[in-house]
Amino acid sequence: MKKNEEKNLESFGYKQELKRTLTLKDLIIYGLIFMVPIAPFGIYGEVVTASKGMIVLTYLIGMIAMLFTAISYGSMSEAFPIAGSVYAYAQRGINKTIGFLAGWMILLDYVFVPSLLYVVSANSLKAILPSIPVWIWLILFILVNSIINIRGVMFTAKANIIFLIGELIVLAVFIAFGLVAISNGAGNGLTLKPIYDATEFNLPFVMTAVSVAVLSFLGFDGISTLAEETKGGNKVVGKAILWSLLIVGSLFIIQTYVAAIIHPDYTVFNSIDTAFYEIAGEVGGTFLKNVTIIATILSWGFANALAAQAAISRVLFGMARDKNLPSILAKIHPKYKTPYISTLLVALVSIIVGLMFVNNVGILSSIVNCGALTAFLVIHISVIYHFIIKQKSKRYIVHLIVPIIGFLIIAYVMINLDLLAKTIGLVWLVIGIIYYIIMRLMNRNIEIKEIE
Repeated sequence: MKKNEEKNLESFGYKQELKRTLTLKDLIIYGLIFMVPIAPFGIYGEVVTASKGMIVLTYLIGMIAMLFTAISYGSMSEAFPIAGSVYAYAQRGINKTIGFLAGWMILLDYVFVPSLLYVVSANSLKAILPSIPVWIWLILFILVNSIINIRGVMFTAKANIIFLIGELIVLAVFIAFGLVAISNGAGNGLTLKPIYDATEFNLPFVMTAVSVAVLSFLGFDGISTLAEETKGGNKVVGKAILWSLLIVGSLFIIQTYVAAIIHPDYTVFNSIDTAFYEIAGEVGGTFLKNVTIIATILSWGFANALAAQAAISRVLFGMARDKNLPSILAKIHPKYKTPYISTLLVALVSIIVGLMFVNNVGILSSIVNCGALTAFLVIHISVIYHFIIKQKSKRYIVHLIVPIIGFLIIAYVMINLDLLAKTIGLVWLVIGIIYYIIMRLMNRNIEIKEIE
């Protein structure tokens, strides 16, 4: 298998530099970590309020919506099993100009998402340990994750397993406490209202909630950045994307249903920002409330940020290897076989951005959301262009219907983004276009080798 994998990569004009060690299980764990199985802990109040209590319906729609995008990622990852994610797929599927701009837009997501995670976690710790400055936590998170990522993708994978087990234990404890409380009469008994409430149902409200909840699923695309470190064939990445999305979506649905049954009145919380922790406190007291808070901090500040930092370093590596970014970012560590310069750059940017936006999480969130959703739009276009137009594929369901539906869903979500997010995205795109034009004027032209 090793020879076949290296031949596939070489057929695209690259040599095997990264170490192939990851299996399907490793990729699924990576995807789960990136999406965070307990992600609803942090945004439960906002989603349940926006959906008029139908939070389970909201996450179900969100999961189905993301499945269309996941299928498109799977199609492109099988056709082009190389690092770079949407950058590589658009570059090969459409052309190098669109590829660069797609990569440029995903940078808006990947470069800033670690900063966002570090800031949220550092600020949360301040609430528990107010005597320690936020910047100390911020730098600590970044240093630890950078060391783990540079040490190697298998070292990262092992760390991911530890974090994932911890998150699942906390989730299991909450569900156990919740089921006991429900059996003892908590809430108004079992009901379908969290799934569908005829008296409150309003499609615009539900879809607005979906536009928030769907952000919990962002991260499954990060699996595709590890294509050149995966063994087992070209279909492994696509399978991992689908499995991780289905698993995490099911976990989202279970935990939000239990929470909604325990606390049926979605209008009564001390704060929507701490809604889930209040529910945990209702069934497990201060102990369970603090455990869920700490679990959220660790899952964002270490586990999720660790996966995010690994993903963006691979995107930077892929773009630099094609000379679309400074070539130093494509340097591989001689011992650990990881893109360590890219990893260190992400760490530096995370420190700078984190300190700049430590009190402006909302703005940072807007930047992240715009970059990710733009990349998703490009993926769907890439599938149609590459398979239907260029390859004359007859698999119309997978290569035409699915990407069209996926595109429309993501476009709808983007329309519901706030004006600031769209403005930042447009400014970033304009900067990318200018940078690309300058590169071409300097004759930094790239010949993309086509595979037969």
